[in-house]
Amino acid sequence: MTYIIIHALAPIFVIMLLGFYAGKAKMVDNINVALLNVFVMDFALPAALFSATVKTPWLGIVQQSPLIVVLVLSMWVGWFAIYFMATWLFHKSPQDAAVLTLTVALPNYAALGLPILGSVLGEGPSTSLSVAVSIACGSVLLTPFCLLILEREKALAAGNGQQSGIGMLPILMWRSVTKPIVWGPLLGVVLSGLGIGMPEIVLAAIKPLGLAATAAALFLTGVILSARKLSINGAVIVGSITKLLIQPLIAWGIVLAMGLHGQVAITAILMIALSAGFFGVVFGNRFGAQSPDAEAVLLITSLLCILSLPLFITLTSGM
Repeated sequence: MTYIIIHALAPIFVIMLLGFYAGKAKMVDNINVALLNVFVMDFALPAALFSATVKTPWLGIVQQSPLIVVLVLSMWVGWFAIYFMATWLFHKSPQDAAVLTLTVALPNYAALGLPILGSVLGEGPSTSLSVAVSIACGSVLLTPFCLLILEREKALAAGNGQQSGIGMLPILMWRSVTKPIVWGPLLGVVLSGLGIGMPEIVLAAIKPLGLAATAAALFLTGVILSARKLSINGAVIVGSITKLLIQPLIAWGIVLAMGLHGQVAITAILMIALSAGFFGVVFGNRFGAQSPDAEAVLLITSLLCILSLPLFITLTSGM
């Protein structure tokens, strides 16, 4: 099992290392990465998420509702706990806290979901559906929290802070929803719910963008990391422990409270037990909000999940 996990993680580290090398060697500008950011955040990832959700049958999404409940509650609890900790305990700025929180709360469904789940439960339509639903949950029901905070701080920095926080909320929500990274998967869910299928020619046309999404995001993350000096502090340690141990245990508690068992219980816990995702780092860079803590958590959890994932795979084997 450890070999399978290492095999799944290998592409992540190789692609990030290539981006890191390209940035350090000045093959690409590791300070001004706006062009790469636009490609990843406005084209590649939205195309991948739209394709994943629009091809997911609505009945399949409804049947996955117990999984959705566990994933969303686990991510929301992790989000609010880490954000409170980052701002009140470690005195991080709202932007830094938002990036760190999204990095911790949103597992790396996109890169690790299918390899890990497929190795445990077997590859098949149900496994692919579970991963697609997981990605949709994170994209539609978690990432807007981070976008709202980043948009709010951007507005305040631009001198548009004369309105109250509540007064700004509709504007901020609209700005978040109009981001391709949010409306892409949301549009796919809506079309799936309405029973509207996309022409095959459309899906074929955007397929290359979707295939490039994860690789481009990981390469961009490596480029961003090449311009930083990583350090370990209290926020990084607490964030890493939360991601690898506490958040999966929260998911386990929700599973037990709901009386779930079998494949859906195993899927929910293992999806949450994945390492930190790269969305937070990429989002932050798009808004000029760098978080060294988030970058450190991303690397540490990606390494240590080689130990934590086998633990949860073993613990859930009898469910």
